[in-house]
Amino acid sequence: MDVSSPEARRERRIGYACAFAVLFLWVAFLLTARLSAKQDLTPWDAAALRHAGAFLAALPLVAVLGWPRLRGIRLGVILGTAAFGFPLAAYVAFGFAPVAHAGVLMPGMLPFFTAALGFWLLGEAWTRRRFASLGIVATGILLLAIGTFGDHPGAWRGDLLFLCGSLCWSIYTTAIRRWRISAVEGTMVVALWAGPIYLPVWWLALPSNLHAASWGVIGFQLLFQGVFAVLVAGFLFTRAVTALGAPRTTTITSLVPGMAALAAWPLLWEPLGAAALAGVALVTAGMVIGVLQPNPGGHAR
Repeated sequence: MDVSSPEARRERRIGYACAFAVLFLWVAFLLTARLSAKQDLTPWDAAALRHAGAFLAALPLVAVLGWPRLRGIRLGVILGTAAFGFPLAAYVAFGFAPVAHAGVLMPGMLPFFTAALGFWLLGEAWTRRRFASLGIVATGILLLAIGTFGDHPGAWRGDLLFLCGSLCWSIYTTAIRRWRISAVEGTMVVALWAGPIYLPVWWLALPSNLHAASWGVIGFQLLFQGVFAVLVAGFLFTRAVTALGAPRTTTITSLVPGMAALAAWPLLWEPLGAAALAGVALVTAGMVIGVLQPNPGGHAR
């Protein structure tokens, strides 16, 4: 597609709108997932509510969109990464580590994992501007880590899980581009397949404390984790990747660590020091440099 055509410009505007909307949904996901770890829910309960809410919300859409046609290894990769690997790693990890760690190690590391996979599997070259952008983002992430990691001994267990979750989402991001999976299909696969697979396993074999949770907590987690974190955020992220490409989209989402850390300060009483605040500023600067680079290939797929 001609980068100067009205269609290309419109596609980029849609991509930017989707990517920046994802920022707020991902920050909210991190905060609510951390909150669920402080409530009566086990990580497995949080995942069950996520999958149940997404399935119930997506089921009426089958009448319009049909059941997703993805099969075989492609279905397995999407379910293993976006449906199970990413959220389960996050929910379990929040029992050990705070929001600031999650922000640094999940969306914060996403541009680097995605860039590495893009180079390895898709043959994407790294421009000088992209090197500079990722270098600044990396410095900011390091400062965020220095400013937040020392106050939580034993959090390394959660940190390793956060890294696994970030890698899972990077694999999903690369897969939808390599296989040209649309935003609707990718989102519907996660929403419709994960619940029927996970919920029986959770009911029969996984630890649960759901009976102790209030109806308000259950209803909120069903609505936010299922509808907004899966259906809305999943669609917006995948749509942004198809419009802008994975490098630019994940550079925008590198703002999530700073936004989540700043929000967790007043909401969850997880304060930030001077180094962490400087890290937020650097990540923001690196994102701006990465996003303002010219689009060399038009409509990135």
